Amino acid sequence: MEAAPVPQQRAEPLLDAAVRYADERNWDVCPGTWLEPADGVERCSCGEGRCAAPGAHPTQADWAGLATGSGAAARRMWERQPRASILLPTGRTFDAIDVPESAGFLALARMERLSLPLGPVTRAPDRRMQFFVLPGAAAKADALVQRLGWSAPAIGLRSCGEGQYVTAPPTRVGGSGSVQWARRPTTANRWLPEVEELISPLAYACGREAADARTRRT
Repeated sequence: MEAAPVPQQRAEPLLDAAVRYADERNWDVCPGTWLEPADGVERCSCGEGRCAAPGAHPTQADWAGLATGSGAAARRMWERQPRASILLPTGRTFDAIDVPESAGFLALARMERLSLPLGPVTRAPDRRMQFFVLPGAAAKADALVQRLGWSAPAIGLRSCGEGQYVTAPPTRVGGSGSVQWARRPTTANRWLPEVEELISPLAYACGREAADARTRRT
């Protein structure tokens, strides 16, 4: 199955992107940590030497309360710290289904061939992809996958809902690269799909990739 291509990305300042997400998509945005130069390398502003997501995680425990859906408020936040990462809280206007990148591209190709509805899709530097779906998906994704004959943890399918977040483009994550849009937000995908519409191709692709990985290890 041919993988769906990633469109060429357009460079955009973090401030402009954060304001646009709030104004155009009505998404809540929250500024996270950022990268700071130190001894010839870039380190996370949190100061943790072994930070798991350098420059791309919340700055404090009550981060969700800082999130705003106001473009004007977002502009003020990023004017104070233009390098801050962009975090999008899930469980509000959308949830996200998080899958391995290889499975995500296989699923994208199948979804487009079947003309299934698609929301925005991000591609993170850790080789994971996040499919945006309507809120409530995280509460039922594991059960839906189980009905299809798989275990979500075993095939690497995760869900992000209330109290969690996804990192938005063009945030840079350490030295790994930037978060990108595999399918960027447009007027055509403003209305997000239900998780039930996408779970079958996503689970199938994850299951196939997990089986292939086991075969390679033997």
